[in-house]
Parts: sequence; structure tokens; C-alpha cells
Amino acid sequence: MEKISLITTGGTIASKETTNGMLASGALSGIELASLCKLPNHIEMKVVDLFRISSMSMGFEKMEKLKRAIQKELEDPDVTGIVVTHGTDTLEETAYFLDVTIKDQRPIVLTGSQRSPKDVGTDVYSNLRNSILCAASELLYDVGVVVVFNERIYSAKYVKKVHASNLQGFESFGYGYLGIIDNDIVSIYQKPLHRECFDIHHRIPRVDIIKCHTGADGLFIEASVKKGAKGIVLEGVGRGQVTPEMIPAIQEAIDNGVTIVMTTSAEEGKVYPAYDYEGSAFDLKQRGVILGADYDSKKARIKLAVVLASEHTVDEKFFKY
Repeated sequence: MEKISLITTGGTIASKETTNGMLASGALSGIELASLCKLPNHIEMKVVDLFRISSMSMGFEKMEKLKRAIQKELEDPDVTGIVVTHGTDTLEETAYFLDVTIKDQRPIVLTGSQRSPKDVGTDVYSNLRNSILCAASELLYDVGVVVVFNERIYSAKYVKKVHASNLQGFESFGYGYLGIIDNDIVSIYQKPLHRECFDIHHRIPRVDIIKCHTGADGLFIEASVKKGAKGIVLEGVGRGQVTPEMIPAIQEAIDNGVTIVMTTSAEEGKVYPAYDYEGSAFDLKQRGVILGADYDSKKARIKLAVVLASEHTVDEKFFKY
């Protein structure tokens, strides 16, 4: 018999309607949420009611607490896999954080819902049931953390929320999903080739994301450094370009020991030194900016913060895969 630990953190999947007709995220307890899903007889489930919060209440401190809760469950050798229910707005960030900080080979699955449990056509029941089936499947061993949504299985690194409300709320641009769940049958068609995990030895530092656009200057970079950021992720354009007006602030931040990673706002493709002008990826690399390959800005922020909190010196090799 497979044994699954269900760790609940809140979100729409555990929401209830309030007196004013809005939704209260995380209002349902873990036991209440688990009771919504009819499980196959061969699966035993333990419920850990960890948080009852909205998606935007999640941060590094709570992510670390969630990581510890997962690791505690995995101390039991009889546990087959883990399912975490989570709000969808920050689900991709938590999934990737867990992916780069937990080394266990057993399946760790994150899911949520776009609609509340009592909405017409809700996706609560199918997402939860499918996630539990994935966590119980040997096919998900050594795949890393995955997100299960709308019958599809996504890798934590590339999954992204792409629709604010539609049931098909997540996608992986360029790479697609890993597999599907169809009539309770889990099928995997591809797996990630590389996995990285880091031990956190220090407090996770502040890392900010700054988006580049026409006319942008160094205002937000200067504010980030003043606020104590140890890392900055620039979301540039195209191959990784910023405006010339941002360069003085970027250089000053680097000179003051702030680690800067360049990403692109494009949905597909890598940051690459293709042009030679002030503010290009080539220019930035010469100044000490780390090129973030095909990482999106949110995943790059998670990766940079985790590596800074480890005992590694951050360089471009950490953004190769």
C-alpha cells in the first residue's frame, strides 16, 4: 500500500466564501480538504495542516518551514511521496525552491486550483486526486519537484502561471509538460536531465527583481541596494539588454558586492552576448553581471537567493542548467 503525506498550506484550493461573496484563502483545514478527494483503496494518506494562508503570504521563511515539514515526512521510509497544496499565484516559486533544496528521490508534487471547492466546474477535486496518484507513482522517482495541474505534470524549473483564472492556468513554454494523468493512469514522456540541490547554511538574503523597459534608469537598483539586497535579478529584453541609463547604478551595485543576474522577459530563448554596445549582455558580462541563460526572473531569484545562502560562490555555472 502506498503512503502519501498531504501537506496543506492554503490558497484557493482550500478557500471558503465569505459573507461579502469574496473568497477567504486557506479557510479549509487540511482534513476538510483531504475529505473532498475520493482516493483509491491502495493509497493511505496522512494530512499535515501546515499553513492556512493566501498565496502572496508565502515567503522564504515559510518556504523553509515547508521544506522542513516535507523532510520530516520523508524520514519515514514507508512514505511513497508528498503532495503540497498551495495558492496558485506563487506556486511556481515555492515548487522551484523545494526543487533546489530537497535531495530525496521520492515524488514531491505541488498543486492548487483556479476555482474554489464550491464553484461550478471546480478543479479542486481532479487536481488533488491526480496529484496524489502522481505522488504514489514510481514513474515520478528522481524527477524532482513537479506541479500537477489540469491533468498535466510540469517540471518545477519551467512551470509558470499563464492565466489568471482559466482552469488551464499553468504552462511550460518551449519545453512542454512531462506527462499526463488520464483516467487515473500516470504517464511520463520526458524527464529533466539535470538536478541540483543546495544546503542552506546562512539566512536567505534579500534578492530583488527589477524589470527593464524603455526609459528605465537606476532608481530601483539604487533603492534595492539601499534596502540591503545582496542580489538583484534584472529582467532585461531580448538576448539580455538594458538601457544605457541603468549602467551606472548596475556598476555601482557590483562594485559594492551585490550579485546581479540578467534574465530576459522573452518567454523562450537564452540570455546571450550577441551585441556589443552599452547595456548589452556582452557589456554587462564584462562588468561582472552573471548571464542567467533561460531562467525566468522568478526562478532566477529563487536560485540566486538559495546559492547565496549556501557555501558556494555564485557564478555563471549555476545558471547553466
